[in-house]
Amino acid sequence: MSSEKFYCGYVALIGKPNTGKSTLMNALVGEKLSITADRPQTTRHQILGIKTDQHSQCIFVDTPGIHQNQKKAINRYMNRAASSVLEDVDIICCLLDVRHFNGDDVQILQKIQSIANQPSHIILVLNKIDQIEKPKMLPVLKRISEVMPDVEIIPVSALKQENLDQLMSAIQ
Repeated sequence: MSSEKFYCGYVALIGKPNTGKSTLMNALVGEKLSITADRPQTTRHQILGIKTDQHSQCIFVDTPGIHQNQKKAINRYMNRAASSVLEDVDIICCLLDVRHFNGDDVQILQKIQSIANQPSHIILVLNKIDQIEKPKMLPVLKRISEVMPDVEIIPVSALKQENLDQLMSAIQ
């Protein structure tokens, strides 16, 4: 019998529409489980993906994008679907599109802060780093760290699978 511990936990992937949540889950799990598209509202329900290795099992919960405009019933439904998972997971990975960080992202971050048990349960995933020049990321990183100073920020490219090993290390 092995003396090593085996860990298992739920990881929510949340954020605005089109931040790459489904692409990230597919990349982390190594299977195409979630449909990906350039248009918003592709993911309308929570989708589970499981990654197992010798030390852990991560159950990823791909959620619909959080919409700030809640006038349409479908947007309200998808916001409830995305938000309902936050209290039931071990880690919240909030995806932010490095090219389009704005006030809607700040509102999402504030909502996460009010729900999460501890800042250590939140990882900010700065996605799409392959689509921006590195010096242009610095003001975005500064602004994010002002909103959530005690939270780990991990820049990745889900599409090109860049820096996913660092993200998995933080999750495990």
